[in-house]
Amino acid sequence: MRGVRGRLAAFAAAGGVHLGALLTRRRGVERATKPVLMPLLAEYVLVRGGPRLLALALLLGAVGDVLLQCEGEAAFLAGMGAFAAGHGCYLALFARQPKKNACRLAVPYGAVWALSVAALWPGLPSQLRLPVALYSLLLTAMAAGAAGAGPRAAAGGALFLLSDGLIAGGLAGWPQARVPQFWVMVTYLAAQLLLVEGLLARPEGNGAGRVPGPVPGEAGQSWTAARASTMP
Repeated sequence: MRGVRGRLAAFAAAGGVHLGALLTRRRGVERATKPVLMPLLAEYVLVRGGPRLLALALLLGAVGDVLLQCEGEAAFLAGMGAFAAGHGCYLALFARQPKKNACRLAVPYGAVWALSVAALWPGLPSQLRLPVALYSLLLTAMAAGAAGAGPRAAAGGALFLLSDGLIAGGLAGWPQARVPQFWVMVTYLAAQLLLVEGLLARPEGNGAGRVPGPVPGEAGQSWTAARASTMP
């Protein structure tokens, strides 16, 4: 239990430092902390005995985080591609969940996507219009799929939509809040954590892709004992 809590605390601490650096404009601290956020959350998933596919989705997010710190359109598109691959992992995980809520919300989520793309389209650079539209379609599908994995995952999917919507609004030249990257990151970190907790809370999300043998960081403890230690 201490190992599980410690890893979650490490993620929370790193996230707090990163958000504080954004608010105080400490560029060096911001750039140093951003790449470690999703790996820390992925380690928490593995210590919890969660699916490797979930950890992979987070690590792909880390790749996207690093690429989006780089300058240039090519780095931006590559970062968007890494996040798209992460959304594909989430969709594969949600395919194991009950579909009732996801199907019921497919139409309203689809309407949100269509309206958002229509609103953003005129302001987006011409070379980014199609990639952003396709990426946002995959992101919207992920958010709709999250609706079938319980309230925490559903909230995480919605927050991911909001976070990336803030980025797209900036690309389209829409008015931005003060320190816009802070709002992008606080919604993004909350989204990823809620998606993780939502999937780990469900038997379907906590039963596939476990790592056999000792849990990392818990020497001498069997997987069964580690899993039991996380039960209330």
